[in-house]
Amino acid sequence: MASLKEMRNRIESVKSTQKITKALNMVAAAKLKRAQGQAESARPYARKMAAVIANLAAGVSGDGAPKLLSGTGKDQKHLVVVATGDKGLAGGFNTNVIRAAKERINTLIANGKDVRIVAVGRKVRDGLTRLYGGRIIRTFELSDHKVIGMTTAEPIARLIAEEFEAGNADVVTLFYSRFQSVISQVPTPRQLIPAVVDGDAPPVDLNGAVYDYEPSEEEILDVLLPRNLTTQVLAALYENQASFFGAQMGAMDNATRNAGELITSLRLTYNRKRQAQITTELIEIIAGAEAL
Repeated sequence: MASLKEMRNRIESVKSTQKITKALNMVAAAKLKRAQGQAESARPYARKMAAVIANLAAGVSGDGAPKLLSGTGKDQKHLVVVATGDKGLAGGFNTNVIRAAKERINTLIANGKDVRIVAVGRKVRDGLTRLYGGRIIRTFELSDHKVIGMTTAEPIARLIAEEFEAGNADVVTLFYSRFQSVISQVPTPRQLIPAVVDGDAPPVDLNGAVYDYEPSEEEILDVLLPRNLTTQVLAALYENQASFFGAQMGAMDNATRNAGELITSLRLTYNRKRQAQITTELIEIIAGAEAL
Protein backbone atom coordinates (compact mmCIF):
# COMPACT_ATOMS: atom_id res chain seq x y z
CA MET A 1 0.00 0.00 0.00
CA ALA A 2 1.23 3.53 -0.80
CA SER A 3 2.77 5.56 1.98
CA LEU A 4 1.29 8.87 3.15
CA LYS A 5 4.05 10.77 1.33
CA GLU A 6 3.31 8.93 -1.92
CA MET A 7 -0.40 9.69 -1.53
CA ARG A 8 0.32 13.39 -0.93
CA ASN A 9 2.46 13.45 -4.08
CA ARG A 10 -0.32 11.72 -6.03
CA ILE A 11 -2.89 14.27 -4.87
CA GLU A 12 -0.61 17.17 -5.87
CA SER A 13 0.02 15.54 -9.25
CA VAL A 14 -3.71 15.17 -9.95
CA LYS A 15 -4.26 18.79 -8.85
CA SER A 16 -1.66 19.94 -11.40
CA THR A 17 -3.34 17.91 -14.11
CA GLN A 18 -6.72 19.38 -13.16
CA LYS A 19 -5.34 22.91 -13.58
CA ILE A 20 -4.13 22.02 -17.08
CA THR A 21 -7.42 20.45 -18.16
CA LYS A 22 -9.38 23.39 -16.78
CA ALA A 23 -7.18 25.84 -18.70
CA LEU A 24 -7.56 23.82 -21.92
CA ASN A 25 -11.33 23.77 -21.40
CA MET A 26 -11.40 27.56 -21.15
CA VAL A 27 -9.18 27.99 -24.23
CA ALA A 28 -11.33 25.56 -26.27
CA ALA A 29 -14.51 27.38 -25.18
CA ALA A 30 -13.07 30.72 -26.33
CA LYS A 31 -11.92 29.32 -29.70
CA LEU A 32 -15.18 27.43 -30.22
CA LYS A 33 -17.21 30.63 -30.36
CA ARG A 34 -15.26 31.93 -33.36
CA ALA A 35 -15.04 28.54 -35.07
CA GLN A 36 -18.77 27.93 -34.67
CA GLY A 37 -19.49 31.35 -36.15
CA GLN A 38 -17.31 30.57 -39.19
CA ALA A 39 -18.99 27.19 -39.72
CA GLU A 40 -22.49 28.64 -39.48
CA SER A 41 -21.60 31.58 -41.76
CA ALA A 42 -20.25 29.23 -44.45
CA ARG A 43 -23.42 27.13 -44.62
CA PRO A 44 -25.69 29.69 -46.39
CA TYR A 45 -22.99 30.41 -48.98
CA ALA A 46 -22.53 26.68 -49.66
CA ARG A 47 -26.31 26.22 -49.95
CA LYS A 48 -26.62 29.13 -52.38
CA MET A 49 -23.75 27.79 -54.45
CA ALA A 50 -25.52 24.41 -54.59
CA ALA A 51 -28.72 26.14 -55.73
CA VAL A 52 -26.93 28.00 -58.54
CA ILE A 53 -25.16 24.86 -59.73
CA ALA A 54 -28.41 22.88 -59.62
CA ASN A 55 -30.10 25.59 -61.69
CA LEU A 56 -27.31 25.62 -64.29
CA ALA A 57 -26.96 21.82 -64.35
CA ALA A 58 -30.64 21.50 -65.29
CA GLY A 59 -29.79 22.96 -68.71
CA VAL A 60 -26.70 20.83 -69.29
CA SER A 61 -26.65 17.25 -70.51
CA GLY A 62 -24.68 14.81 -72.59
CA ASP A 63 -21.05 15.18 -73.59
CA GLY A 64 -21.17 18.94 -73.12
CA ALA A 65 -21.35 18.65 -69.33
CA PRO A 66 -18.12 19.61 -67.52
CA LYS A 67 -16.17 16.62 -66.21
CA LEU A 68 -16.27 17.92 -62.62
CA LEU A 69 -20.06 17.67 -62.86
CA SER A 70 -20.50 14.47 -64.85
CA GLY A 71 -17.34 12.64 -63.80
CA THR A 72 -15.45 10.19 -65.96
CA GLY A 73 -18.31 7.71 -66.16
CA LYS A 74 -16.19 5.17 -64.28
CA ASP A 75 -16.05 4.01 -60.67
CA GLN A 76 -12.66 2.31 -60.44
CA LYS A 77 -10.28 4.94 -59.06
CA HIS A 78 -11.22 6.57 -55.75
CA LEU A 79 -9.54 9.47 -53.99
CA VAL A 80 -10.49 9.63 -50.31
CA VAL A 81 -9.73 12.91 -48.51
CA VAL A 82 -9.86 12.57 -44.72
CA ALA A 83 -9.82 15.67 -42.50
CA THR A 84 -9.15 15.52 -38.76
CA GLY A 85 -7.02 17.73 -36.51
CA ASP A 86 -3.31 18.12 -35.87
CA LYS A 87 -3.77 17.74 -32.11
CA GLY A 88 -5.41 15.35 -29.69
CA LEU A 89 -7.02 15.82 -26.26
CA ALA A 90 -10.41 15.97 -27.98
CA GLY A 91 -12.09 12.75 -26.92
CA GLY A 92 -13.15 10.59 -29.85
CA PHE A 93 -13.12 13.42 -32.42
CA ASN A 94 -10.16 12.20 -34.50
CA THR A 95 -10.89 8.50 -33.93
CA ASN A 96 -14.51 8.76 -35.11
CA VAL A 97 -13.63 10.38 -38.45
CA ILE A 98 -10.75 7.96 -39.05
CA ARG A 99 -13.02 4.98 -38.26
CA ALA A 100 -15.65 6.16 -40.75
CA ALA A 101 -12.99 6.64 -43.43
CA LYS A 102 -11.47 3.21 -42.72
CA GLU A 103 -14.84 1.54 -43.22
CA ARG A 104 -15.25 3.18 -46.63
CA ILE A 105 -11.65 2.47 -47.67
CA ASN A 106 -11.85 -1.19 -46.63
CA THR A 107 -15.12 -1.62 -48.52
CA LEU A 108 -13.64 -0.08 -51.67
CA ILE A 109 -10.50 -2.22 -51.47
CA ALA A 110 -12.59 -5.36 -50.88
CA ASN A 111 -14.52 -4.50 -54.06
CA GLY A 112 -11.29 -4.28 -56.06
CA LYS A 113 -11.18 -0.48 -56.35
CA ASP A 114 -7.98 1.55 -56.63
CA VAL A 115 -7.85 3.81 -53.57
CA ARG A 116 -5.58 6.80 -52.92
CA ILE A 117 -5.72 8.88 -49.76
CA VAL A 118 -5.11 12.55 -48.94
CA ALA A 119 -4.60 13.20 -45.22
CA VAL A 120 -5.66 16.60 -43.90
CA GLY A 121 -4.31 16.81 -40.37
CA ARG A 122 -1.42 15.12 -38.59
CA LYS A 123 -3.67 12.78 -36.63
CA VAL A 124 -5.25 11.19 -39.69
CA ARG A 125 -1.80 10.68 -41.21
CA ASP A 126 -0.65 8.90 -38.05
CA GLY A 127 -3.90 6.91 -37.85
CA LEU A 128 -3.86 5.63 -41.45
CA THR A 129 -0.16 5.25 -42.20
CA ARG A 130 0.18 1.83 -40.55
CA LEU A 131 -2.69 0.36 -42.58
CA TYR A 132 -2.53 2.31 -45.83
CA GLY A 133 0.91 3.95 -45.85
CA GLY A 134 1.51 3.26 -49.54
CA ARG A 135 -1.84 4.74 -50.52
CA ILE A 136 -1.35 8.15 -48.84
CA ILE A 137 -0.22 10.56 -51.56
CA ARG A 138 -0.13 13.81 -49.60
CA THR A 139 -0.53 15.20 -46.08
CA PHE A 140 -1.66 18.73 -45.26
CA GLU A 141 -0.86 19.88 -41.72
CA LEU A 142 -3.34 22.44 -40.42
CA SER A 143 -0.85 23.81 -37.89
CA ASP A 144 0.95 25.42 -40.84
CA HIS A 145 -1.92 27.94 -40.91
CA LYS A 146 -2.61 30.23 -37.97
CA VAL A 147 -6.16 30.79 -39.24
CA ILE A 148 -8.25 28.42 -41.35
CA GLY A 149 -9.25 30.18 -44.55
CA MET A 150 -9.04 30.12 -48.34
CA THR A 151 -5.24 29.75 -48.19
CA THR A 152 -5.85 26.48 -46.33
CA ALA A 153 -8.54 25.11 -48.63
CA GLU A 154 -7.11 26.15 -52.02
CA PRO A 155 -4.05 23.82 -52.03
CA ILE A 156 -6.27 20.86 -51.06
CA ALA A 157 -8.85 21.68 -53.75
CA ARG A 158 -6.06 22.21 -56.30
CA LEU A 159 -4.55 18.80 -55.55
CA ILE A 160 -7.97 17.15 -55.90
CA ALA A 161 -8.52 18.83 -59.29
CA GLU A 162 -5.02 17.87 -60.47
CA GLU A 163 -5.50 14.23 -59.48
CA PHE A 164 -8.84 14.15 -61.30
CA GLU A 165 -7.50 15.82 -64.43
CA ALA A 166 -4.50 13.48 -64.48
CA GLY A 167 -6.86 10.51 -64.58
CA ASN A 168 -5.90 9.28 -61.10
CA ALA A 169 -9.42 9.59 -59.67
CA ASP A 170 -12.92 8.84 -60.93
CA VAL A 171 -14.63 9.60 -57.62
CA VAL A 172 -13.48 11.93 -54.85
CA THR A 173 -14.99 11.73 -51.35
CA LEU A 174 -14.22 14.00 -48.41
CA PHE A 175 -14.58 12.78 -44.82
CA TYR A 176 -14.91 15.37 -42.07
CA SER A 177 -16.80 15.98 -38.83
CA ARG A 178 -19.98 18.03 -39.11
CA PHE A 179 -20.61 20.30 -36.12
CA GLN A 180 -24.04 19.98 -34.54
CA SER A 181 -23.41 21.08 -30.96
CA VAL A 182 -20.78 21.01 -28.25
CA ILE A 183 -21.77 17.44 -27.43
CA SER A 184 -22.50 16.22 -30.95
CA GLN A 185 -20.08 16.04 -33.89
CA VAL A 186 -21.03 13.75 -36.76
CA PRO A 187 -18.45 12.05 -39.06
CA THR A 188 -19.71 12.87 -42.54
CA PRO A 189 -18.74 11.76 -46.08
CA ARG A 190 -19.25 14.27 -48.90
CA GLN A 191 -18.77 13.39 -52.56
CA LEU A 192 -16.90 16.18 -54.32
CA ILE A 193 -16.42 14.63 -57.77
CA PRO A 194 -18.64 13.98 -59.65
CA ALA A 195 -20.36 17.01 -58.14
CA VAL A 196 -23.57 16.03 -56.42
CA VAL A 197 -26.42 18.22 -57.63
CA ASP A 198 -28.68 18.86 -54.66
CA GLY A 199 -32.17 18.17 -55.91
CA ASP A 200 -33.56 19.68 -52.70
CA ALA A 201 -31.70 22.95 -53.16
CA PRO A 202 -34.17 25.83 -53.65
CA PRO A 203 -34.12 27.01 -57.26
CA VAL A 204 -32.93 30.50 -58.08
CA ASP A 205 -35.97 32.81 -58.13
CA LEU A 206 -36.18 34.35 -61.59
CA ASN A 207 -39.50 36.13 -60.84
CA GLY A 208 -41.11 34.50 -63.85
CA ALA A 209 -38.40 35.62 -66.28
CA VAL A 210 -36.60 33.34 -68.71
CA TYR A 211 -32.83 33.75 -68.85
CA ASP A 212 -30.47 33.03 -71.72
CA TYR A 213 -27.00 32.51 -70.29
CA GLU A 214 -24.08 34.31 -71.84
CA PRO A 215 -21.69 32.57 -71.91
CA SER A 216 -23.39 29.17 -71.97
CA GLU A 217 -24.24 27.07 -68.93
CA GLU A 218 -21.32 24.78 -69.73
CA GLU A 219 -18.82 27.66 -69.77
CA ILE A 220 -20.20 29.09 -66.53
CA LEU A 221 -19.96 25.69 -64.85
CA ASP A 222 -16.37 25.32 -66.06
CA VAL A 223 -15.54 28.33 -63.86
CA LEU A 224 -18.04 27.73 -61.07
CA LEU A 225 -17.33 24.05 -60.36
CA PRO A 226 -13.63 24.49 -59.41
CA ARG A 227 -14.68 27.40 -57.18
CA ASN A 228 -17.38 25.22 -55.67
CA LEU A 229 -14.75 22.55 -54.97
CA THR A 230 -12.73 25.05 -52.92
CA THR A 231 -15.91 26.26 -51.21
CA GLN A 232 -16.92 22.74 -50.18
CA VAL A 233 -13.44 21.98 -48.82
CA LEU A 234 -13.37 25.26 -46.88
CA ALA A 235 -16.85 24.69 -45.44
CA ALA A 236 -15.79 21.18 -44.33
CA LEU A 237 -12.64 22.57 -42.68
CA TYR A 238 -14.74 25.13 -40.79
CA GLU A 239 -17.11 22.38 -39.64
CA ASN A 240 -14.12 20.27 -38.64
CA GLN A 241 -12.52 23.06 -36.66
CA ALA A 242 -15.72 23.81 -34.73
CA SER A 243 -16.17 20.08 -34.08
CA PHE A 244 -12.61 19.81 -32.76
CA PHE A 245 -12.98 22.63 -30.26
CA GLY A 246 -16.42 21.37 -29.23
CA ALA A 247 -15.04 17.88 -28.65
CA GLN A 248 -11.99 19.23 -26.84
CA MET A 249 -14.13 21.42 -24.63
CA GLY A 250 -16.30 18.45 -23.66
CA ALA A 251 -13.28 16.15 -23.12
CA MET A 252 -11.46 18.67 -20.93
CA ASP A 253 -14.62 19.40 -18.93
CA ASN A 254 -15.02 15.67 -18.25
CA ALA A 255 -11.33 15.35 -17.39
CA THR A 256 -11.52 18.27 -14.96
CA ARG A 257 -14.59 16.82 -13.27
CA ASN A 258 -13.01 13.35 -13.07
CA ALA A 259 -9.84 14.82 -11.60
CA GLY A 260 -11.93 16.51 -8.91
CA GLU A 261 -13.63 13.23 -8.05
CA LEU A 262 -10.27 11.44 -7.94
CA ILE A 263 -8.81 14.10 -5.63
CA THR A 264 -11.79 13.70 -3.29
CA SER A 265 -11.35 9.93 -3.26
CA LEU A 266 -7.59 10.17 -2.65
CA ARG A 267 -8.05 12.67 0.17
CA LEU A 268 -10.58 10.38 1.84
CA THR A 269 -8.20 7.43 1.58
CA TYR A 270 -5.29 9.59 2.78
CA ASN A 271 -7.25 10.84 5.82
CA ARG A 272 -8.36 7.31 6.73
CA LYS A 273 -4.83 6.00 6.49
CA ARG A 274 -3.42 8.92 8.49
CA GLN A 275 -6.09 8.43 11.15
CA ALA A 276 -5.27 4.70 11.33
CA GLN A 277 -1.58 5.51 11.65
CA ILE A 278 -2.23 7.99 14.47
CA THR A 279 -4.47 5.47 16.22
CA THR A 280 -1.76 2.80 15.95
CA GLU A 281 0.84 5.18 17.37
CA LEU A 282 -1.44 6.09 20.29
CA ILE A 283 -2.06 2.42 21.05
CA GLU A 284 1.70 1.77 21.02
CA ILE A 285 2.33 4.72 23.39
CA ILE A 286 -0.42 3.60 25.79
CA ALA A 287 0.81 0.01 25.69
CA GLY A 288 4.37 1.16 26.37
CA ALA A 289 3.27 3.34 29.29
CA GLU A 290 1.32 0.46 30.81
CA ALA A 291 4.33 -1.82 30.47
CA LEU A 292 6.38 0.59 32.49
